[in-house]
Parts: sequence; C-alpha cells; structure tokens
Amino acid sequence: MKRVAAVVVTYNRKALLRECLDALMAQEYPEMEILVIDNGSGDGTGELVRERYQAASRFPLRYYNTGRNLGGAGGFNFGMKKAMEGGCGWLWLLDDDCIVRPDSLKALMREAEGPGEKAGFLCSRVLWQDGSLCRMNIPWVSYREKISETERGAVPVIMATFVSFLVSRKRVEEFGFPISDFFIWADDMEYSRRISRKYPGRYAGASQVLHKTRTNIGSNLVLDAAQDLSRYRYAYRNEYYVYRREGLPGRLFYFAKRMFHRAKILLKSDRKRERLRILNRAVREGKRFRPGIETVTKSAAPAEAGRL
Repeated sequence: MKRVAAVVVTYNRKALLRECLDALMAQEYPEMEILVIDNGSGDGTGELVRERYQAASRFPLRYYNTGRNLGGAGGFNFGMKKAMEGGCGWLWLLDDDCIVRPDSLKALMREAEGPGEKAGFLCSRVLWQDGSLCRMNIPWVSYREKISETERGAVPVIMATFVSFLVSRKRVEEFGFPISDFFIWADDMEYSRRISRKYPGRYAGASQVLHKTRTNIGSNLVLDAAQDLSRYRYAYRNEYYVYRREGLPGRLFYFAKRMFHRAKILLKSDRKRERLRILNRAVREGKRFRPGIETVTKSAAPAEAGRL
C-alpha cells in the first residue's frame, strides 16, 4: 500500500510534459508508477511517451488517450479511476507543467507516514520560476485566507491545487473523485475541501516543486487576452459552487470577491462589457449548478478512452 501512482494530465504541451516526465524519472522514492492521461493531444504526445519513456522507463508507465479534451477536471477524474483500478495505495496528482525535485515525493511520503498520517491529503510547497511562491498554488488555511509566504513547515490546510497533491486510496474510496463537470478550474478546490471537512489537509513545506506557468499572476479575467475570456465561465461558475457549500459566510465572501473583480474590470480592463457579461452569466449558472459526485463503486471511465 506504499506504492504511489503519479497521475499526470496533459493536453498539447509536449515540451512541458517531457520536462515533467524527465523530473519524475529522477524520483528517489522507489515505489512509484506513472500514469499519463492525454486529453486527445494532436502534437505527438503519444509518440513521445511511447518512444522516449515506455520502452526504457525507470518506473512502470501507462499512457491513456481519452480521445477528447475532458479538461483538467475530467482528466484527473479519469486518471484517478485508472490508478485505483491498478491497486495503488496513494495517488500523486500533477499538472504537466509541474517539475518535481528528486526528493519531492519522498518528502511527501515521509510526512504522510509520520505526522500527517491522519491528514485528508498532503500538498507540496509550489514555487515559480524565480523561486517565489507560485501564487495560483498557495494552499488555503480557511476559505478566506491562504498560508503565509514564509511558512515552510507542516501546517493544516483546507484547500490545495492539483500541482503536487497526494491523497491516499482510502480517502478516495471514502470521498470519490473530482467532479468532471467542472471541466477546468476549482475542481481541486472543491475536491480538497470535500475531504477537509472531515479530515484537514496538510501542507508539507519540505516537499518542493516548480510550476512553470508563463507568469506568476495566475488566471485573471481583468487582464487576460481577449481570445481566452470565454473559459472564465468555468472559473466563476465553479467557484460559486465551492463557496456556496460554505454556507452564508462563504456566500458573502464570494459576493464581496465578485464585487471587487467587477470594480477592477471597470478600472483596468479593455472590453469591459464582454468581461462583465462573462462574469455575470457564470454566476447565474453557478446558482443552478448541481453536478453529481462519482464514487469508487459508481463510476466508469469514458468508453471511448483507450490505452496505448
């Protein structure tokens, strides 16, 4: 039950995936296998994995092409199902632009088998390319507050991202899988919070990884390029669902957050009407959003998805 399945979700980012997998091959923790979940890439990702890694991989490696883009949420949902079918004891969730250190998993497992044994999940310290904390991956100690920039120890958290996120098999058996209908954004917030309501998560600062995002601003409806605006439908809809589940305090907090974002759009953005329309429609959709949660015994991977 100490065997770890590293689940990597990718989509048309072959160069980043290569860095991710090269780093995974250097892990010092010996009991690991790798699952690459390809959301239907058209850039030669399958050929890269088959020719560079599967024939001479230090660790067992399985590649699955889902046949279509399921988004990050659907990809992790699919990959976790495959990992559970494979009988692993732990699942380590990673984006394809997450570059781990040789001791990243060993440090997580040391915490998981020691002080963090009863934690709902564990997460690493995620750095950006300049060595600062990656802002989009700072864990939450409450739904209103993130951990301190200077925190390097092991502290309780309630939400974390799927950029070096470790969860045990028994927690997945109890809480099920991430919600595929989220497609992108906040699926990790919802999943970690679903668990932490019963078992608080744990920030393992000794485990460090690099997140190779283009900037350290994170996703931002106020400043993002026009061609990327439509995807924010998922961000505001999904976060509404997450905060709605926190009761009245959560709803009030998210209302204040939305008002702040509206004000920033009016002050700083171009295409103000389009950005405000996306935000408003997403919130209205979020009020009606009632996605189902799949359990281990009541779920199935997409029928068209195949393994190479």
